Amino acid sequence: MPAPTFANDPAVLGSTAQDVVPGALEREVRRIYERSPLYGRRFPLHPDPLQWSCYEEIPVLSKKDIVENGHQAFFEDYRVIERGLVDKSFEYESTSGTTSGPMTVIMEEGWWNKQTERAYLASPILRQFVGRPYRKCVLAPIGCSSNLCPYEDHPFPHRYFDGTVYLNLTSDPFVFPETEWDRIVRELQATQPEVIEGEPVYLSLLARATQKRGVKVPSVRAVILTYGKASLQHSRRIAEVFPAPQVDLYGSTEAGYLFVGEAFKDNLQAIDANAFIELAPWRRELPDVAQIYVTTRDREAMPLLRYHTGDIVQRRVAGFRILGREGSIYFRPDGSLVAASDVDEALPENFKCWHYALIQTGEARWDFHYVADETASHREIETALAQLLGAGVRVNAFRRKFIAPAASGKFALLKPLAK
Repeated sequence: MPAPTFANDPAVLGSTAQDVVPGALEREVRRIYERSPLYGRRFPLHPDPLQWSCYEEIPVLSKKDIVENGHQAFFEDYRVIERGLVDKSFEYESTSGTTSGPMTVIMEEGWWNKQTERAYLASPILRQFVGRPYRKCVLAPIGCSSNLCPYEDHPFPHRYFDGTVYLNLTSDPFVFPETEWDRIVRELQATQPEVIEGEPVYLSLLARATQKRGVKVPSVRAVILTYGKASLQHSRRIAEVFPAPQVDLYGSTEAGYLFVGEAFKDNLQAIDANAFIELAPWRRELPDVAQIYVTTRDREAMPLLRYHTGDIVQRRVAGFRILGREGSIYFRPDGSLVAASDVDEALPENFKCWHYALIQTGEARWDFHYVADETASHREIETALAQLLGAGVRVNAFRRKFIAPAASGKFALLKPLAK
């Protein structure tokens, strides 16, 4: 049978006979079986050389599977993990629960930092920061309920750890009072970071607050957009205030960082040292679009094997583009898709906002909410988006003071009706 396609550099997998799984991948699969009893219970693995036909019989692991089985199912004796959480040899995080409810993730001590370093090494922009001290400011949702969160509720500079300052003390940046933005911008000035990292909506509003106060931060050499899907509007507003190269760093709490590239350059590359990323066919009429199954590498606690992340990617000339979650992609009546990147391209060139959300309210009705300093031409926006979404669609535009995130704390750019 034909071998599945991977996003990784072919050299990482290595060459092999047509029907046989490459050695690097087979070794990782067998290590995962040795480390976690979950997989043997789901699908026993024979000792013979692994063929693609057998590999593809290994059940895909979903977020729902992890939530329903519980994180304890990954371990032979969970008492060892409980002791490790006390002595800090193991760490835990809770995900936001965007798709299948909150999930507890167990990781061995130091794993997150190591896989972050491997992600930086895979980026021509970020690798300059590996192996040397540098200052970084982070502005992102506080969904942290782990043994790794000593910075919560601590005054500056006691939120400064290993060169990193965590700027916000609460979530939802639209409800930050001006006094909170005063504090955040002061801490940004005091730190003079080389790197700013954050969720795109947060960083867009940070740019607004910094611009409003007439502050410059010339030390910034890179901006990392992560934790959520960025729009071109976010990118442009951030660049106006922090004119440094922007990096799109994609991943998840449970799987680590998986793709990295320049923001809005369609050149995302798999982070080969972190995971094998299988490109699973999604729709027959869209051969360049795939869902991804992730097999983590060198992970001791909670290794993932053929893990279905729920994200959709598209192959481009220079790499990949993340289209978004399966539920955030809209299909026109003719079967063609619309993703957030298509909304970016459809908006009028002179349109400027800090954030937007395009929300379907009926079969042929959509609302476009945006946060901006000035009211845009609604007729122009409505016409452009209606043409994008298909014949017979009506769009209404609304300027807002804020756009609330979902209960998980995540922001959505494109929100079709649930099917």
